[in-house]
Amino acid sequence: MNEVKALTPEERGRFKKALHGRNKLLYIAGASTGLRVSDLLALNTADIAGQQALTVRESKRGARRTITISKTLQAAVQAELKAGTIDAAGPLFPSRKGGRPLSRAQAYRILNDAAKRAGIDGAIGGHTLRKTFGLALYEQGVDITRIMAILGQKAPAVTLRYIGITAQEIAESYEAIEI
Repeated sequence: MNEVKALTPEERGRFKKALHGRNKLLYIAGASTGLRVSDLLALNTADIAGQQALTVRESKRGARRTITISKTLQAAVQAELKAGTIDAAGPLFPSRKGGRPLSRAQAYRILNDAAKRAGIDGAIGGHTLRKTFGLALYEQGVDITRIMAILGQKAPAVTLRYIGITAQEIAESYEAIEI
């Protein structure tokens, strides 16, 4: 299996423009919560709509995690409710094959198709959303140990590699500093 990448700020804009409706909501939810795609797909609309925070038990680690729901995510949910693409009493990401949530395979196809439309190279998958969340936090100056804790990782070096920060980029940071 290929290791997927995090999206750069420029790629994020193109990626988001390549999506609409429920699929755009999937991107926004994943990139603003850092949840694994399996945890995202298990959400119901009522878990987010009108809520300020979301508490989930992560499927992989079993850890409880409370996430503040961003204004962007809240607005996206409200827009999809108004458009009728999601139901207030149903899955946040409904399959078009009935009242079930999207499958992981379908989420993968949605994200890969959007990447192709956006002209984004590299491996893309459900985990791209989680890695993009971590990279965005890093770019906004959030301490790596806090990102590490949010993502449930054991070492800063693992987190840096996970979000795509290479040793070369770290070295370039030293070269750019002038005191």
